[in-house]
Formats: sequence, C-alpha cells, structure tokens
Amino acid sequence: MLIEFFLKLRQGGVPASIKEFLILIEALEKQVAFGSVEDFYHLARTCLVKDEKFFDRYDLVFAAYFKGVVGIDAAAAVIPEDWLRKLVEKNLSDEEKKLIQSLGGWEKLMETLKKRLEEQKGRHQGGNKWIGTGGTSPFGAYGYNPEGIRIGQHESRNRRAVKVWDQREFKNLDDTVELGTRNIKVALRKLRKFARTGAPEELDMEDTIRSTAKNAGWLDLKMVPERHNAVKVLLFLDIGGSMDDHVRVCEQLFSATRTEFKHLEYFYFHNFLYDRVWKDNRRRATERMATWDVLHTYPHDYKLIIVGDATMSPYEITYPGGSVEHSNEESGAVWLQRALSVYSRAIWLNPQPEAVWNYHESIAITRELMGRRMFPLTIDGLDRGMRLLTRAQ
Repeated sequence: MLIEFFLKLRQGGVPASIKEFLILIEALEKQVAFGSVEDFYHLARTCLVKDEKFFDRYDLVFAAYFKGVVGIDAAAAVIPEDWLRKLVEKNLSDEEKKLIQSLGGWEKLMETLKKRLEEQKGRHQGGNKWIGTGGTSPFGAYGYNPEGIRIGQHESRNRRAVKVWDQREFKNLDDTVELGTRNIKVALRKLRKFARTGAPEELDMEDTIRSTAKNAGWLDLKMVPERHNAVKVLLFLDIGGSMDDHVRVCEQLFSATRTEFKHLEYFYFHNFLYDRVWKDNRRRATERMATWDVLHTYPHDYKLIIVGDATMSPYEITYPGGSVEHSNEESGAVWLQRALSVYSRAIWLNPQPEAVWNYHESIAITRELMGRRMFPLTIDGLDRGMRLLTRAQ
C-alpha cells in the first residue's frame, strides 16, 4: 500500500526519493507513528517532503489516496473526543430549516451576541438560544441557523455564517500548476501590449544591415532593448471559505498570469476587499499590508483584476464591522470604490456559474459596485474581460 502511495506522490509532482521512502519505512517499523492517520500524515510529510512549496501537492495526494481510512490499526485506535462531539451536529430537513427564523438584521445579531456572552455561564448543546453546539441558535457550532455567528467549528457546513469567531488557516495558491489547456493563456494574451524598454540587449537585424551598408561594408552592430509585455496587472485573489470549491481553476489562472505578465503584483483577501490584504496566507495574521499602501504604491496605469465568488452575507459588503473575520471600521463597498477610483481599468472574475448570479444578493451588490464589469471565470468570460481591459488602454 505504501509503495503505491509513494508512486502517487511522485505522479502528483512531489519529488520524493527512494532513500526518503526507506526512511519512512524505518520510522514506521520503530512505531514513530502508530494507530493514527493524522500521525502518519505528519510523519510521511516530514520524511518525503523536503520543501514546503510542495505541501499543497502532498495534501491533495494524501487526501485522495487515504480517503475513508480512519486508522492504521483499527483495533488499537481510540475515537477522538472531537469526533464524538460532532455526532451532535444538527441535520435538518428543508422544511425544518424554513421554520427557523433569523434574528432580523446585523445590529440585532451583534446586540444579542453581546447579551448572550454576558449572561451565559456554561456549555450548552442542542438549544435555540445560548452559544452552543448542535442546535438552532444563531451562535455556536455544528448546528443550523439561516443567519448566525460561527464559534468553535472546524470548517463551514451550511455557509450561512455572517461572522466567524475563530482564526482560520488558508493556503497559498500553487503558481506552478500545469494547465490542462492553453486556452486560459491564450485568453490572457489579448491583454498584451509589447514595448522595448531597458538596456539594449537584443540584435536589431534590419538596423544592423542598413548601418553596415552605409558604412561601406564595415560591420556596424545595432542593439535594441528586449521586446516584452509592458502591461501591468494588479491581481486580488479571494481565498478560503466558499472559494475552496474553486481552488483548481484559480490555481490555473494564477499560474497563467505569472507566466504571461512580467509586471504582475498579487495580493490575497477573504470574501471582500477591506482595509488590509496579504501576500502569504501562512503569515496573514502577522504580515498584512494596508490596502491604502497598495493603492499608493502601484500607480493608476495598473489594470486591476479581482478574483472571487462574491458569495457571502450582504452585511460583509455594506456594513462597517461586517467582515466575517475582523471588525472593519469602514464597509467593503467603500474600499472597493476607493480601488476603482485609482484603477479605472478593472474587472471582477467570478468562478460561480453566471446562471446562479441572480440568486445571490451579494453577487448582485458586487456587480453593481463594479459597474457590471463582472465576468465568469471561464474561457468565454476571460475573453470578454480581456477585451474590455484592452479597449480601455
């Protein structure tokens, strides 16, 4: 089984060697990891992956290969406490969900949470009022409410939370993904604008021939700067949450833009553009960049491309403090309008199918803020978006 796993890693682009695989086997024989898939995951990654840039590829192969495996030795395995707690997750029918009412708006939700924090004295489970688990309360984890605040839950289940009171970890997009098709690159090339700038490093054949002829046959070399794509692109990428469903296509786009544009700057954000962005998701809690600094660093001749599904609570766009992760002093709509005032040549690429846009209020709001310059993240959508940016040159 492990040999096949090793081969799958190699096929998935993780450059693990035979020597590293033998080290893993030796570690297993000495029971460094025993009876736990999680322990084996960390041990195998330590032995087989020598560069953290391959962690994403390792995770994808591991998840696919060991899907459904709950333990290396079932007889010796101990059921983790968090697994037992998740047994209380609330699973409701569509009819039952319709009977559960939201509290009635952003202000009411935040006011009620403050009151619950002051009043609650202990842990609750299965109720409809207190902060707890497995119930229909607007506050807590592993339950259901059409409009609530998620507290203490590993990941999204129903995607109905308007705020998340936990620190979450996101992964960087892999810019070395090999595209299965060249169509994305072809669409992006419509935005190219070639120019010759910099030091003269390339032979100008026509001028050399002309100058040599004028010089009575004595060779007179003429050099010109290298011709390259002069278009400048500022790329904002939504990461985490509902965007996890679109990682593959976003990685393809990210990889293509890194190849096609010499002048490319990129930043990550979560759900909507606010007062801060970041370059590395692993350090987003400590190494953020103020959005104001981005707007003042990169001039107006950059073309702005925002990538995100725009699928969220409308409060996250329209309300101060509406961010799902932090208390923003100004609404997301204000920050987007500031970005558009600097970069008049801007589009929004949405990985959600265009057919469902009308069913999401947040997408409709974002689309209007963008002046309807939102395009689906498809080949046709890319083509239309690039044509619009080209006309704006």
